[in-house]
Amino acid sequence: MASDRWRAALAPYAADWGLDDPACAALAVYLEQLERWNRVHNLTAVRDPRQWIPRHLLDSLTLRPYLHGTRILDVGTGAGLPGLVLATVEREREFCLLDSAAKRIRFLRTVIGLAGLSHVEALHLRIEDFAPEVPFTTVVSRAFKAPAEMLARVAHTVAEDGRVLAMLGQREVANEPLPAPWSYRGVEPVTIPGEPAARHIAIIERT
Repeated sequence: MASDRWRAALAPYAADWGLDDPACAALAVYLEQLERWNRVHNLTAVRDPRQWIPRHLLDSLTLRPYLHGTRILDVGTGAGLPGLVLATVEREREFCLLDSAAKRIRFLRTVIGLAGLSHVEALHLRIEDFAPEVPFTTVVSRAFKAPAEMLARVAHTVAEDGRVLAMLGQREVANEPLPAPWSYRGVEPVTIPGEPAARHIAIIERT
């Protein structure tokens, strides 16, 4: 079965990346479905499935130490990156995956159902039209090139004591000023085995 093949591919990373058996099982379902759906729906531009674990899964998991609180929003989640991947290892938190493309949400709801991720919901909405009843303690995204642009779109969804995590390439991107009352708590470098490109996570909070 394809899911067994993916579980074997995940095994070398399990200990170092905190992937227990339920997480590996859920991620194997995710990768199996991504392989199937991507043939038709172009959910990822990374064509080589052998690159999905480092470039998608491990990249997403670099955010794990910086999550705050119990309600996590992934804006512009695309193929569930990073939100769905994080949800497989953070099963005590609630995750909301937001995207404006219906095909991506259909894919994510399929994975959520097959993997039994009852703490995850996927919503077909633009962030500008999203008005959550309860704000989120952490908002994450891979979809924005600049933190200031991200804040302009997501600020209304962040709890008063919440934080925004922006996934960046070069650290210099974080040199641009942020709108008040936001500021950088830190810009942390992250590394992924076999991936030479620079990666950073900007941690942004209200001051």
